[in-house]
Amino acid sequence: MRDAYVVGAGQSDYGSFPDESYRSLFETAFEAAVESVDHGIDADDFDEAVVGTLGVGGRQLGLAGPAVTEHVGLHGVPTTRVENACGASGYAVRQAVQAVKSGMADVVLASGVEIMTDMSGDATKYWLGVSGETEWERLSGTTFAGVYAQMASAHMAEHGTTKEQLSHVAVKNHSHGAMNPHAQLGFECSLEDAMNAPTIADPLNLYHCCPTTDGAACAIVVSEDVVDQFTDERVRVAGVGAASDRVGLFQRDTYTSVPASKMAAETAYEMAGMGPEDVDFAEVHDCFAIAELMAYEDLGFCEPGESGELVASGATDYGGDVVVNTSGGLKSKGHPIGATGAGQVVEAFKQLTHRAGDRQVEGATRGLTHNVGGSGGAAVVHLFEREGPDGAAADEEVSA
Repeated sequence: MRDAYVVGAGQSDYGSFPDESYRSLFETAFEAAVESVDHGIDADDFDEAVVGTLGVGGRQLGLAGPAVTEHVGLHGVPTTRVENACGASGYAVRQAVQAVKSGMADVVLASGVEIMTDMSGDATKYWLGVSGETEWERLSGTTFAGVYAQMASAHMAEHGTTKEQLSHVAVKNHSHGAMNPHAQLGFECSLEDAMNAPTIADPLNLYHCCPTTDGAACAIVVSEDVVDQFTDERVRVAGVGAASDRVGLFQRDTYTSVPASKMAAETAYEMAGMGPEDVDFAEVHDCFAIAELMAYEDLGFCEPGESGELVASGATDYGGDVVVNTSGGLKSKGHPIGATGAGQVVEAFKQLTHRAGDRQVEGATRGLTHNVGGSGGAAVVHLFEREGPDGAAADEEVSA
């Protein structure tokens, strides 16, 4: 199979935008992605497009995939909509990579868009809830936060994880988000703020939960046969892994892990010939603080039960072993469901092309993105590597 590369990526601001439509937000992200391509790219260059969206907001009902790609001038380009709850555009990126690797296409747009803030709070809770198991969880009264609260309670009981350690996730991610001009909640918070916020679903409080968000993100994936036409900064898709699991938390063997994340990571690491120790930074799915802690364990950054100590030690912050959620993560940057996975790839692209500004991870050559659907019914992991112009890994270029 051919290698796949990301040659451009961009996003809209994330937040609440009552005067925007899903078309206008998508256009902003698409234009930013196009502008980021070093040697330029035209609408005629695209062979295919994949759009991730849950599509439940009143302002995006309809045939959302072709609606947004036709709006930005990709006339006639075959467009596929992917819906996999919060993992929608992570899977859109995977589908784009598959199209390129298989030889079916040379240039594919992988993207996502969501309008979430035009619904009432009750409607939003409903749609977030049905991203998990509907019949036995949502319709029996369990909210999305409630499902992750069960995970947090189990992790605390089994491993001794503390509320303070959960709060360290919020402090770190808000610190990073404060450096991100696209972040919805781009402000810092203290540990005291994060510890004492109002309870949402015990033991999770307001600072342990991500916001609902409007936004769009786009990444341009191309084949090894054409990559040099578009850029000299080659960001290779080194590994891809995805997995599904029982949708209902009560159906699984564990409440303290997301097995789909673990399986997806193992596949991606094997394809890339890498391990967790090779990753310089990661964008992980922190819809709730406990989700980030479980991600550390499922992705191999630490052993089971050690994630609370890991975040509190600073090992996942700048200067640590692996910097997690440089964008601010879902907690600070925001969580426009269908755009989240593609938005993670935007951050990875910026880091690996050294365009992340104040958030730049020094010497970053390898990054990981981790996108989860629902409470773990689906997960997708991508590994990216910066290459030199001749195809050698960037760190090999330095050592040579």
